[in-house]
Amino acid sequence: MSIEIDPLTPVIGADIHGADLQDLTESQYQDIWQAFIDHSVIFFRDQAQLSPEQQTAFAQRFGEIHIHPAARRKETQHPGLMNMRVGKDTDVAAGNRWHSDVSCDAEPPQASILQLHTIPTLGGDTLFSSLYAAYDALSPGMKIYLDGLTAKHSGEEPFRNLFKFKNSVADGWPENDHPIVRKHVDSGRPSLFVDREFTQSINDKPKDEGRALLDFLFNHTERVAFQCRFRWSENAIAIWDNRCVLHHAMWDYWPDERLGRRITVKGEPPVAWHLGEDTLPDKTSGIVKLSK
Repeated sequence: MSIEIDPLTPVIGADIHGADLQDLTESQYQDIWQAFIDHSVIFFRDQAQLSPEQQTAFAQRFGEIHIHPAARRKETQHPGLMNMRVGKDTDVAAGNRWHSDVSCDAEPPQASILQLHTIPTLGGDTLFSSLYAAYDALSPGMKIYLDGLTAKHSGEEPFRNLFKFKNSVADGWPENDHPIVRKHVDSGRPSLFVDREFTQSINDKPKDEGRALLDFLFNHTERVAFQCRFRWSENAIAIWDNRCVLHHAMWDYWPDERLGRRITVKGEPPVAWHLGEDTLPDKTSGIVKLSK
C-alpha cells in the first residue's frame, strides 16, 4: 500500500496518510524518508501508541540513536528515549523557545521523533520554521557576509541554568563551533544553522557586532513566512529534521497536561556551505520573497 503526501505549505511540512508506523514495508519507509528530506517535517495521525521498543526500532531506521547530554551517564532500558511532560507543576517547559534540538553537540541530531499520548484540551501546538527558506530569503550581500562564518553553540546556559539538569557529562555541557550556513548532506541545499536556545556567539567578530548579527538572524529565522503549525491529536507523531528546521512548542495550555515520548537520531558534524556551490535538487519554486 502506497502512502499519500499532503504538503502543508510550499516551503515546509507535510501530512502523511496511509502509513502504520508499527508495520511499515521497506517501500513505505523509503517514501517516508524522501518526504522527510523534501518537506523537512512530516506528520502522522491516527497512529496507535508506540511502545518504547517500537518507537526505538522505528527511529533506528533513520540512523543511530542520539543520547541527550543530560542522559549520557544514566543507565536506562531505552537509551535516547525521553519522556516529555509539561503539567501544572512544571517550572520550565521543554521546547518553549525556538531551537534546533541539542545543536551544541559535535554531531547534532538529525531527526527528532515525537509522539504525544496526552494533549491539552486547547493549545499546545508546535511551530516549525524552515532554515532553507530563511537562507534563501537573505539578500545577496548578507549571503556574502555570512559565507565562511562560524558560531559557538553552547549547552551551558539552557542545560545548567535554565533546566537545572544535574547529571552533566564529566567535562561539562557540550560547546561546539558550527558553520552559520550549513550544507544539508542529503538534499545538498544550504540552510542557516543558528537558534535562540543554543547559539551563543559568532566567532572572529567583535562582541557587539556578533550580537547584533545573531539578533537579526534569530528574528529572521523565526518569521511567519517560513513556518508551518501543527495542531496535535492524540497519538499523532511529528518527525522533523534538526539540520534545517527550528521548532517551538507552545506552552499556552496551563494547567492542562501535555505528555509523550521523544527520541532523536544522531546526525553528522555540520559541513559549511559556500557561495558558488550548486543545490541538489533545484528548489527555487519554494523560495519565500520578502517585501522590501
